[in-house]
Amino acid sequence: MDKKSGSYLNQVTLLPAGHPVSLAYLKDLGVSEDLAAYYARSGWLTRVAQGIYARPGPLDLHASLKVLELRIPGCHIGGRTALAWHGIQHFVRTESPLDLFGWDSVRLPEWFAKTFPAVYHRKRLFVETPEALMAVSGFGNAETAPLTSDPERGLLETLSEVGPRQSLAEVRAIMEGAYGLREEVLLNLLGQCTSVKTVRLCLLLSRELSLPFADALLSADLPTKGKGAWVSKTPEGWLVLK
Repeated sequence: MDKKSGSYLNQVTLLPAGHPVSLAYLKDLGVSEDLAAYYARSGWLTRVAQGIYARPGPLDLHASLKVLELRIPGCHIGGRTALAWHGIQHFVRTESPLDLFGWDSVRLPEWFAKTFPAVYHRKRLFVETPEALMAVSGFGNAETAPLTSDPERGLLETLSEVGPRQSLAEVRAIMEGAYGLREEVLLNLLGQCTSVKTVRLCLLLSRELSLPFADALLSADLPTKGKGAWVSKTPEGWLVLK
């Protein structure tokens, strides 16, 4: 190894163990594709997948999610996982798969899925762009803080799944503990929500559970309140939302 390659290696060894980085990131450090492959053969790096390397060690979830964000438009932690991360734990077990949401129809890469069980939902639930998601922010203050739905968006994403894969009873239990949700954020999201089912479920359960923001939601002029009945089959039977 020449002196120049050794200086690049010093930068590589400063990378946190188990934090995957792209080849483009390594190139910014001065590490070419050939040099990255050499470091992998020498044990300084692990080749996670084509174009992705990491310092040896168990893959870090948050850092891995940041890599997905670069490859899947609008990728973020959402739904019940987001609710659990924000402390709303009903029916969310530690072994439950991650709920990942994104803009396009894709398959999660094998290197990620085999380490972190996850379910990917391709949804466009709100009028927004993948570069400017509503009520989504970094979870934590670190550089690797993954994009995560705020509790209000996580709730609506969970409501949108009610049907064959999500029971109404679970959602009702989750909403029973939703007293701390921000009224203004919910109103903004509901005003841009494209799903009649999601809007009506939120209004219905907010009223039935006498949540503090129920009156404000019910009196709001929401374009997707719609007319007529919305019908769907759930694990508990047929759901009719008028």
